[in-house]
Amino acid sequence: MTQSKRILIALVILVVLIGLVLGVDALRRTQTRPDETAQDIPTPAPGSIPIYLNDQLVGAFAPADLEELQMISFVDAEEGKTQEGWSLRDVVLLHVQEQDLSPGAAVWVTSTSRDKKAELTWAEVQDPDNWLMFDLSGRGTLKLVSVLERLDTRDEWIQDVDRIDISVQ
Repeated sequence: MTQSKRILIALVILVVLIGLVLGVDALRRTQTRPDETAQDIPTPAPGSIPIYLNDQLVGAFAPADLEELQMISFVDAEEGKTQEGWSLRDVVLLHVQEQDLSPGAAVWVTSTSRDKKAELTWAEVQDPDNWLMFDLSGRGTLKLVSVLERLDTRDEWIQDVDRIDISVQ
């Protein structure tokens, strides 16, 4: 067998193997799992903050998604520094319809890395005098700040927020 025949046979085998791998890959992509087709569940992007309504994922956001929202600010009483960011109300309403929320609905803003959670009512979130808002930390993560008595100092703020849960009864 000549050298050129060996090279030709090797190339044919290589082409067949590549075709086989691509065919198997295409077949696997067309097959879907039953649980994926049964529900139209949004998948949050890595690093985004998910919002759950009655334990169902309704959406997620990242700080970059908030740039189109109106910014608000207040001066914190503890250090006299300006806190500027986006209203928690506006952020929630990006993914939840206002008519789905009652004044007594519970809203939890959580930081699992800091093991902190703020429990609020929708009435508190809606009240502009509470200044419930997300501010960017120096590390680029979001922190929940407010003038509410239970959230008005730096120790009480929820830093590195990574989840919002809403429960409507």
